[in-house]
Amino acid sequence: MSTSKGSAAKDGDRIDPADIPGALTRAPFTYGDGATQVFTSDGRTVYTQKGEPSSGEWKVDEDGRFQSFWPPSEYTTYDVTWIAGSNGEAIGIKFTDPKRGATFDGRYTRQ
Repeated sequence: MSTSKGSAAKDGDRIDPADIPGALTRAPFTYGDGATQVFTSDGRTVYTQKGEPSSGEWKVDEDGRFQSFWPPSEYTTYDVTWIAGSNGEAIGIKFTDPKRGATFDGRYTRQ
């Protein structure tokens, strides 16, 4: 499914690997605890919690999953699915760690 800005998304649909970069870099994210995160197209990310930024890297791995790296050695792979509003607009991404089952929702920050 194509989900360029303004197109429809179905809540819970897996994000196609080719669409992950655009989905991540579309807008900054805000999480339920107030933390924020920005992904850039060059594979960098900054996660800020309680005013403290932490820099990492991201990529789409060979299996088509989102992977993050936080120095010095934390690699985590996530399945990513759309969070869609009632009108079908993509409003964020659900990140699911397939090994631990942990999930967290990142909602696009309105600018």
